[in-house]
Amino acid sequence: MPFSPANKGRSRRRKVMDRLMGGLAVIATMIALVPLASILIYVTAKGMAAINWDFFTQLPKPVGEVGGGLANAIVGTLVLVGLASGLAIPLGILAGIYLSEFGRGRLGWSVRFLCDVMTGIPSIIVGIAVYGTIVLTMKRHSAIAGGVALAVIMLPLVTRTAEEMLRLVPNSLREASLALGASHWRTTLSVVLRSAAGGVITGSLLAVARAAGETAPLLFTALSSKYWHTGLDQRIASLPVYIFTYAGTPFAELHRLAWGAALVLLSMVLVASILARMAGRKAYGGR
Repeated sequence: MPFSPANKGRSRRRKVMDRLMGGLAVIATMIALVPLASILIYVTAKGMAAINWDFFTQLPKPVGEVGGGLANAIVGTLVLVGLASGLAIPLGILAGIYLSEFGRGRLGWSVRFLCDVMTGIPSIIVGIAVYGTIVLTMKRHSAIAGGVALAVIMLPLVTRTAEEMLRLVPNSLREASLALGASHWRTTLSVVLRSAAGGVITGSLLAVARAAGETAPLLFTALSSKYWHTGLDQRIASLPVYIFTYAGTPFAELHRLAWGAALVLLSMVLVASILARMAGRKAYGGR
């Protein structure tokens, strides 16, 4: 086709439109980053005033006394997230394997639909449900109840992410493994799951990051404590509950500790997100 003046004009208009839309996309991205950057900067500026050695090693002081720390809440948060991860990640990955490799019937559709519904359930509803089933049965708030509540929140995220990651594995790998005589389960565990490991780990870490910041379900299940936890069947302190409690008091010292707890919790979530990104980048060749 000859490069006529009319074609030259259309080409110029397309280039102008491409640059215009590219510029608008960059501006929209910068605007979207403003709230996130503002939160990071504000929490860091306010929280750094509370960060010291005592914050990570001391228990909270009684109201009216200066100093102390939230060491029990930091350990409690790690315990609760560890319990939830131990319950939700293995179950979620196995459920994702079922949905991806075997769940093509009515049962698979039902499990997939249930996961989608659970993803949208408010976390406070999960807390009330666990309170009615575990807390009332045990007749006490406990770390076990808190871990189960967080696991219920994590489970649909891990399941759906694992399913989607496993579906991305090319069928040619499955067919090659089956052609060599491997069973379906051996192919799934040794070939399919191994190929999708990076994406599955990424989804699991993102679910951990979400569970670490949940407050509402812990108010009904784990509640809180001013002391070190003495067992999984006892109350346990956590950073989200301390932030919620201290932020509602009129004492400046407790506000300072709440900002420090917010900074530590934000750092935990950022570390989990960065690890998820690193795992995903490793899985997809640095893209």
